[in-house]
Amino acid sequence: MPKMKTKRAAAKRFKLTGTGRIRRGKAGGSHGFQGKSRKRRRRLRDNDMVDASFERRIKFLLPNG
Repeated sequence: MPKMKTKRAAAKRFKLTGTGRIRRGKAGGSHGFQGKSRKRRRRLRDNDMVDASFERRIKFLLPNG
């Protein structure tokens, strides 16, 4: 049986936490900062968690965690 490969695109976007939840970055934090308030930019820096309904689907893309 061949090894299961990690989907590299998913590996660059998601990280597993110690408890098994999936961490992701927030959208809209790469460019166009002049149109965003300082408060909004500060909140975009923080990571967010993937919704529980999507966790199973993303874990399938990251077989080696």
